[in-house]
Amino acid sequence: MRHSQSEKMEIIRTVENSSLGVKRTLVELDINRSTFYDWYRRYREGGYDALASRPPQRRRFWNAIPPDVKQKVVETALEHLDKSPRQLAWYLTDTQGYYLSESSVYRILKAHDLITSPTHTVLDAKDKFDQPTTRVNQLWQTDFTYLKVIRRGWYYLSTVLDDYSRYILSWKLCTGMSAMDVKDTIDMAIAESGVDHAYVRHRPRLLSDRPISRAS
Repeated sequence: MRHSQSEKMEIIRTVENSSLGVKRTLVELDINRSTFYDWYRRYREGGYDALASRPPQRRRFWNAIPPDVKQKVVETALEHLDKSPRQLAWYLTDTQGYYLSESSVYRILKAHDLITSPTHTVLDAKDKFDQPTTRVNQLWQTDFTYLKVIRRGWYYLSTVLDDYSRYILSWKLCTGMSAMDVKDTIDMAIAESGVDHAYVRHRPRLLSDRPISRAS
């Protein structure tokens, strides 16, 4: 409950003139002791005027992005309209030394109405793989994860994961994304799993989250 300036003054006078003592009087008035002593300190230092309600102060965050950096993000986005928020975050890190996350860049662009398409594609349950795995080693997944190491450059984590158990069979930290890097990671997965041959019941298929161009 917020008290007006006059109510605070009346409570102070009541406590000063009470024969019950400060603690018991405040209990009877249902006033928190720390709140009362804050009022009393302000009254002794500044008089009645100091009891006026103060406007709430805006919270300041130590890690808030400075306005000039936000403006630089907007300017860079307008210069590179083909870049996604993730690519812009990387570009700013590489060229400007601004260490911004993809989500921070996205929020800045969103606030300036510069997001023209969703960053992520939401899949319905019906869009899942229509032949889910039913046992271990039935289907493996391989992918690269990008890692930015300050003052060292980009590294790429190659992994092989079993689709059914979600167990990471092998991984390799690489300086590139060559076919040989993938082969090495798969060879390690084969050694880890103990699978030395495969029974192929259907024609092998490549399942990818990237568009595959076909030659005409």
